[in-house]
Amino acid sequence: MSPDAARRAQAAAPLFAALGDATRLQLLMRLAASGPESIAQMSGKSAVSRQAITKHLRVLADAGFVAGERRGREHIWRLRPRRLQEVHAQLDRISRQWEDALGRLRAFVEDNPA
Repeated sequence: MSPDAARRAQAAAPLFAALGDATRLQLLMRLAASGPESIAQMSGKSAVSRQAITKHLRVLADAGFVAGERRGREHIWRLRPRRLQEVHAQLDRISRQWEDALGRLRAFVEDNPA
C-alpha cells in the first residue's frame, strides 16, 4: 500500500467506525430525511433513550457527520453532508480498485486457460 493510500485509510477509519452502528445510521438517515432536529424530537419517535441518542450524536459529531447548536434550551442537530461525500469518495476508490483487480484476474485466466 502506498503511503498516500495508507494515509487515506487512516483518515477514513473513524468515519467507517462511526457508521458501524445501526442506531447511528438511523439517526443520520432521519436527519437527512427530515432536516435539523432536537434530541427531544429524535427520541419522541424512537425506542432509544435521550441519553443514548446524545451519546450516538456525539460519536457522529466527533467523526464530522453531524453538528449541533444550542437554540435556547434545545440542542439542534443537523447533518453535515460533506463527510458523507468523503465516505462516498472512499468507497468509489475501493470499488475502482476491486474492478481493476478483477480485470487483471480475468485477463490472467483468459491468457492462461487450464
